[in-house]
Amino acid sequence: MAARRTLRIAGYTSPIVALRKRLDLYANIRPCRTVPSPAFQSPTRQPIDLVIVRENTEDLYVKEEKTYADPSNPPDGQIAEAIKRISSKASSRIALKAGDIALRRHQLRSEQEKRKKPATVTIAHKSNVLSQTDGLFRSSARAALSSSSSPLSIEEQIIDSLFYKLFLHPHTYDVIVAPNLYGDLLSDAAAALVGSLGLVPSANVGRDIVIGEPCHGSAPDIEGRGVANPIATIRSVGLMLGELGEADAEKRVEEAVAGNLEEGRKVSPDLGGRAGTEEVTEDVVKRL
Repeated sequence: MAARRTLRIAGYTSPIVALRKRLDLYANIRPCRTVPSPAFQSPTRQPIDLVIVRENTEDLYVKEEKTYADPSNPPDGQIAEAIKRISSKASSRIALKAGDIALRRHQLRSEQEKRKKPATVTIAHKSNVLSQTDGLFRSSARAALSSSSSPLSIEEQIIDSLFYKLFLHPHTYDVIVAPNLYGDLLSDAAAALVGSLGLVPSANVGRDIVIGEPCHGSAPDIEGRGVANPIATIRSVGLMLGELGEADAEKRVEEAVAGNLEEGRKVSPDLGGRAGTEEVTEDVVKRL
């Protein structure tokens, strides 16, 4: 499922945001991984392999906003306010999900590499300013992660510092857990470091339901031209299957995508290629 263009209509709310709330899809999982390709040059010197785990139900995305007259600036001045809601329940739950992902990644690395990197979760927050809301996210996430019986390295970083380090040393991160807004911004920023937003998948995960969703939004400027990059959507299907326990199917999808990118002959214009949406899709499907 892909994000679609939205119009400004009174009372309108995003369908994907509504689905996340209705189905309690509390975790948005967004992996960013470098795949070498002759079609485009990686923006970073060292390969990236990180996952951003975004809390999906709270923060400013509860969409409780209001606008009212500003008494200090009559007659037309206005003030707009939005509720930023953080709960210990949601913060603990998303941290445990991030910890589980970090441990699974560590196990996979241990099977593939001689040099083992520790399973690490970095907590993103701005509690130095937002001491109540981000402070609660920080403390709840740290407490939840500390309860793990498995060896897990827990780090934390103020969000602006995290952005700075993400662009300079993205290869140092393993799993980042963040409140809703920060997670949204971080994942789009990280996408630029692996070549294109059109490469990055995500999955909205609940207890029994998973929805695949490419990280990118709508692109009305290229609508109908058949040049959109389908890789993020294809990868989102693989990620969705993996979260449903179909690890082999997820691996096959990733290998097919990697084959397409590593060959570099049929890639979309956002990666410097000339292939259209259908041509890229057909090439990946043939590799399954």
